Amino acid sequence: MYTTQPNLVLCLDEKTSLQPSTRLRPTRPARAQQPNQVEAEYERKGSLNLLAAFDTRTGQVYVRTEPRKRQSEFIALLEQIEAALDPAVKRIHIVLDNVPMHKGKLVQAWWQQHPRFECHFPPVHCSWMNQVEQWFSILQRKRMSITDFESIDELAQSLEAFVQQWNAKAHAFKWNSRSFDKGLAKCEEQMTQAAA
Repeated sequence: MYTTQPNLVLCLDEKTSLQPSTRLRPTRPARAQQPNQVEAEYERKGSLNLLAAFDTRTGQVYVRTEPRKRQSEFIALLEQIEAALDPAVKRIHIVLDNVPMHKGKLVQAWWQQHPRFECHFPPVHCSWMNQVEQWFSILQRKRMSITDFESIDELAQSLEAFVQQWNAKAHAFKWNSRSFDKGLAKCEEQMTQAAA
């Protein structure tokens, strides 16, 4: 539970349609002069959505795995965050995409009942400003590069184990003016291309 500063910034987003695809033959481990051999054919076992919030000060991550991605699942993540935070945290700034799920009637009603939460929506083509995207990239490299899971439950357990490991050694991402300028230049380039 937080007992620190009166303000907090959380970056929220969803990583959708994670598929626990089971390979038809086992992956063969690497041997001398040979890399891993991964079967190309697989059987799909459904899909899972990961809803996550990244604390920009500490690097702590709050997550939920859900079979669907609707307002009710989003509100469940918000409730989880609300329960974990100390009441002494007076203002919680939420950075999230400007999508219908984040602005629906149920969510609007939840925001009204929880006035310490304040939403901020980055411009289109600026997902790099939402730091949970960086965390999703780390998750993708560490846990999702080979998606050989027997079931949705096994995938969910793997994701939850990764979050526990991450939170045990959580750290904030260090942005500086150089990295910000680089991201802003890329955003401006994409906007120029979209306008052309």
